[in-house]
Amino acid sequence: MEMLLDYVVIIVLAICLGIGFIIKNSLDFIPNKYIPLVMAVLGVVLNVWINQGEFTPEILLGGLASGLASTGAFELVKNIKEHSCNEEI
Repeated sequence: MEMLLDYVVIIVLAICLGIGFIIKNSLDFIPNKYIPLVMAVLGVVLNVWINQGEFTPEILLGGLASGLASTGAFELVKNIKEHSCNEEI
């Protein structure tokens, strides 16, 4: 798992996190089960764009890892927020 952290591109992760949040909260025609797939594809596209159109296995892995890590980051923040709210009650 730590090996994948070497491939995460923070800017791609942040963009995917924002777009994933918009999709989850605003676009009802996209089911939640497809959001990780959308983020993985978007992560690859963004990572290729950032690298001026170059496409290598490392860029592919970086895009996939970053896009999927954005869904994990969203769930992490959501779970921490829910846990904090439950402790206050």
